[in-house]
Amino acid sequence: MVILFALLALTVLVTANWYLWRRLFRDTTGGPGRARRAGAVLIGGGWVLAIAALVAERTGAPFWLQRVLAWPGFLWLALSMYLLLAVVAGELVRPLLLRLLARRDRRGEPAVAAVTHPERVPAGAPVAKPGLGGSGHEGSRQGGSASTRPQQGGPSSKESQHGGPASQEPRESGASTPVAAPSRRLFVSRVVAGAAAAAAVGTVGLGTYGVLRGPGVKRVTVPLAKLPRAAHGYRIAVVSDIHLSPVLGRGFAQKVVDTINSTKPDLIAVVGDLVDGSVKDLGPAAAPLAGLEARHGSFFVTGNHEYFSGAEQWVEEVRRLGLRPLENDRTELAWFDLAGVNDIAGESEGQGPDFAKALGDRDPARACVLLAHQPVQIHDAVDHGVDLQLSGHTHGGQLWPGNLLAEAANPTVAGLERYGDTQLYVSRGAGAWGPPTRVGAPSDITVIELASKRT
Repeated sequence: MVILFALLALTVLVTANWYLWRRLFRDTTGGPGRARRAGAVLIGGGWVLAIAALVAERTGAPFWLQRVLAWPGFLWLALSMYLLLAVVAGELVRPLLLRLLARRDRRGEPAVAAVTHPERVPAGAPVAKPGLGGSGHEGSRQGGSASTRPQQGGPSSKESQHGGPASQEPRESGASTPVAAPSRRLFVSRVVAGAAAAAAVGTVGLGTYGVLRGPGVKRVTVPLAKLPRAAHGYRIAVVSDIHLSPVLGRGFAQKVVDTINSTKPDLIAVVGDLVDGSVKDLGPAAAPLAGLEARHGSFFVTGNHEYFSGAEQWVEEVRRLGLRPLENDRTELAWFDLAGVNDIAGESEGQGPDFAKALGDRDPARACVLLAHQPVQIHDAVDHGVDLQLSGHTHGGQLWPGNLLAEAANPTVAGLERYGDTQLYVSRGAGAWGPPTRVGAPSDITVIELASKRT
């Protein structure tokens, strides 16, 4: 079954890229040549870099190699997707342009202007004067009519007038020779391909800039029935999916820390997927987290990517940086309980979520806020009487239309929703996985302001 799925995926990938090459390179050129070969190298080479970047990250290749491969490889993943979407959208425009150009041609309006260029006259070649049928005054002075007397060693004027050999004589220096315009189909293919390439590059460029400039701040008020009046207005800064990596490094981490601190929160919750790599490679990138400032401290729970990167080592590292890991654990704050569970991915290492351990013996009369990386953990949270679950994981889809896939796999993709007596808030995350690009899902850090319903 796995082999069948892999073959199907490979077939789809090859077919999609052949279609992309055909529309961008084959259909926009008059025949085989360097442009078509360059297109094949570009598309094939892009995928080689992308696969190499993924393999290097997962296998723990030397960090310098990961950094060399990551930028071009991961950006190609985003660019190829939007090139494909743009070219497919161009199929809707193509017949309309062809019909419009055909209508112009029927009215006698050229679809594409002819191109002219001067031809040089070889030294000593006879010159054909315009309007004289291929002969001139020189021939008349030789004692005969140019229309009845051929020049010595040359064709008759009758041959010239009827498109014979005389019509192939070089023109006067500075004259213009019309060059046939490209066919309508070739012209339309070039227009559609150019527009598709511009749209894809622009989309990926803006999406990458949006990630690199750092996350914005969202503010959401969440009322809790059990929250004491004294805790009204309590602020929790929620950050998820920072994804420090060979692409997003120490400078990006510092932007995240500065943004969080600027909100002056009472508590900071880091809800998983902090890193994509080992402590050895990314420890220096995570160092700015030691600068997080909150009145009641900073807390951390694992995400699925921590279990790809050495979760135990990262738990110890974040503890060293001053964050408190909640590994199926909770702490009783003055006005509510704060609990955290491990990510589902930890089950493969015997470190999965344990709701009973984190919540089983708590006082149900107190409000409870749970940190859990994946939104699908909401059903266990409901069963254990949690008032509010804070999650990430989805990235809000990250790359449109990825939100459609995220919606199919998660109960909530982004924002605040209610499940029974439990509310779930899902952050879109601060960073990005794979391509450092977001489209239709801007990154965020959310300040949750708790509100008491008690008068």
